[in-house]
Amino acid sequence: MRAGAGQPDWCGDSPVSESALPLDKLPISVEEVPDLTYFAFAKPAAESGEIMSTQPHPPELLDVLTGRYRIERLLGAGGMGVVYRARDLLHEQFGDPEPYVALKMLGEELVDSPDASALLYSEFALTRRLHHPNVLRVHSFEVDTHCRRAFITMELMRGKTLDKLLCERPLGLSWPELRDIALPLLDALAYAHGRGVLHGDLKPSNVMLSEEGVRLFDFGLGQAEERIIAGLPKLSRQRFNAWTPSYAAPELLEGEPLSAGADVYAVACVLYELAGANTRSAVGPQLARGMSIWTVSCVLPGICRNTVGPRYEWR
Repeated sequence: MRAGAGQPDWCGDSPVSESALPLDKLPISVEEVPDLTYFAFAKPAAESGEIMSTQPHPPELLDVLTGRYRIERLLGAGGMGVVYRARDLLHEQFGDPEPYVALKMLGEELVDSPDASALLYSEFALTRRLHHPNVLRVHSFEVDTHCRRAFITMELMRGKTLDKLLCERPLGLSWPELRDIALPLLDALAYAHGRGVLHGDLKPSNVMLSEEGVRLFDFGLGQAEERIIAGLPKLSRQRFNAWTPSYAAPELLEGEPLSAGADVYAVACVLYELAGANTRSAVGPQLARGMSIWTVSCVLPGICRNTVGPRYEWR
């Protein structure tokens, strides 16, 4: 799709719009952004095509990575990564009219970590296993040897994430609208679980209504089930404190490992919120850790209860 027209550019972590905050206005503290994994909006570069040079664009990062991907502008920045819109010069050379990709790399805070590239590759490997019309498509995992930065290239799409939709429709969606989102989203999640992939951070900002339909993306906190991908590194949630309390299953808040049931709990919260309920007010980040399992779970409607497993007490 041609840039600059219609809906905002989007990549695997964050949409961007003309009304978005400039980089120097992005929230920088936990108090400003309670959800540490939420990717803030960033204002597009000028139409002149100048490349953004302000933070979080690393000063050592080249304008062209691996001699192939020319960075055009920042699309989003968040707790663990940054995402740029880039132009694939190889595809452009061979006449591709739409040579644009989204390019994701870890943020500066994680660049010096010895296992940073392994974490990014884990996200790539998990997403690569999934070939579903409602899951984001990744292209490649690459390393620029000059700046020693690993990155993922993926499809660049246009659309609206569910958190933006909720801002526009705070009272919820009609049943036909909800059904058209719920069915493909649940199908994508069931497919991922069938392939042994757990998402780990399912929330409205990680689901998009694109021109091609519903898309589930950002498996950066995901994990593979045992023996699915041998040797794939696992993310330590205790180390990164990266879950989103409003959508995290109670067992995750208690330090238990990620499970398919936790993903189902999260998607139930998302759908419940789309139907008009406010899960954020029911389970705020400051209260979630101190609440008992049955208290947290009771924000879900009865129809969702049988899907999250027998460990919950319903009172």
